[in-house]
Amino acid sequence: MKTEDYTLRGCASQSIKDGAYCNPHSCNKLNVFNELRNYPTTSNTPDIVEIRFKNTRKAFYKNVNKLILKEGDMVAVEASPGHDIGTVSLTGELVREQMRRKGVPFDSKLKIVYRKVKLTDIEKWEEATSREHKIMLEARKIAKRLNLNMKIGDVEFQGDGTKAIFYYISDKRVDFRELIRVLADEFGIRIEMRQIGARQEAGIIGGIGSCGRELCCSSWMTNFVSVSTDTAREQQLSMNPQKLAGQCGKLKCCINFEKEAYKDAIKEFPSKRSLETEQGTAYFMKIDVFKSLVWYSFKRNGAENVTAISIERVSEIILLNKEGKKPETLKGADDMPVSNKVSFDYGDVVGQDSLTRFDKKKGRRKNNKRNSNKRRNHNKDNQNVKKQNPKNNSEKGDKKNKPNKSHNSENKGKPKFNSKKRRFPKKKNNNNKPNSNPNNKNEK
Repeated sequence: MKTEDYTLRGCASQSIKDGAYCNPHSCNKLNVFNELRNYPTTSNTPDIVEIRFKNTRKAFYKNVNKLILKEGDMVAVEASPGHDIGTVSLTGELVREQMRRKGVPFDSKLKIVYRKVKLTDIEKWEEATSREHKIMLEARKIAKRLNLNMKIGDVEFQGDGTKAIFYYISDKRVDFRELIRVLADEFGIRIEMRQIGARQEAGIIGGIGSCGRELCCSSWMTNFVSVSTDTAREQQLSMNPQKLAGQCGKLKCCINFEKEAYKDAIKEFPSKRSLETEQGTAYFMKIDVFKSLVWYSFKRNGAENVTAISIERVSEIILLNKEGKKPETLKGADDMPVSNKVSFDYGDVVGQDSLTRFDKKKGRRKNNKRNSNKRRNHNKDNQNVKKQNPKNNSEKGDKKNKPNKSHNSENKGKPKFNSKKRRFPKKKNNNNKPNSNPNNKNEK
């Protein structure tokens, strides 16, 4: 079979040779590293393989024909109806652990693997998948024409081209029976509607997060737990929806990753009550979990004169207040002034600087170009005049070289010119003269 370039849907372009991909791990969507790949095959090794289809869809199939399969092989598997084409993503002993993690019973009835793909299977598969994007756009227009409150996010064709899965998003229940009837008549295929959430749509499409890494929902995350704003408040995050929201429009899933760690750290901090000192009442502002500091201010709603003290000092002042005593200051002997410390922490400067501060101003460049062009044209005109009148130039040069006797004789008795004095004469002011009239210019 000839080597041709194909694109695994939702993955990078790879070349197929004899039904196998040269790099099965080129795509990181729900990728699995088989740490038991060198484990010898025994009679207890399960004859079940994990098959990956478009984007993040995976399923387990039984290898009843005892085919020698490895990761990256493309196979034809059982579907209802017809057959589908997918890529082997996991084999061997690790499949048992993967089924246990996903809650799939090991003795459940699974579909079977038919064969490795042939050239005819690849041609049908490519012909079917080439229609996916066009049909998705047409389906969106049809749903809009039927006034359905839904968004069709993706279309996945079966390997034999007889069936397509339409993934849609909707906050409410949608009656799409009319839509299925119209789509079946329009495209001549079997239609299956499958509802997904906003986070699942982001995992299907894929992308890069604000951290610079691939999205968790498309690389490894399968269970989507709801994220609340209380979790962001516990971590002292800025309640800015643009910063907290991911590409799906919901709160970022990674906010939940450190939730338990913050809960354990906050338990060590004292209560958020105000502290009484001889300087006045200090009100709680915020905490710093990493440095174990608590920030107080002597103004209830203002951030002026903010003081950071350790949690030990806060507990000490609370005990003194319970005894009816007031310390002289908030800071103790062990607390260093925060203003003297050099902080290298990340600072939120969004909105403080202009986004176009590094852009070159076009207006000045245009003016400079115009001025430079004028100078060049002026110099060229002067050069042309000199070339046209060479006699005048020679006469001027002779006059400069000849000494001026009359001028030297007249200036013998005059004082020499002082460069420190004012070179330009003062403007004449006739207002001081008695007969001068500034309004009458013609008067002599």
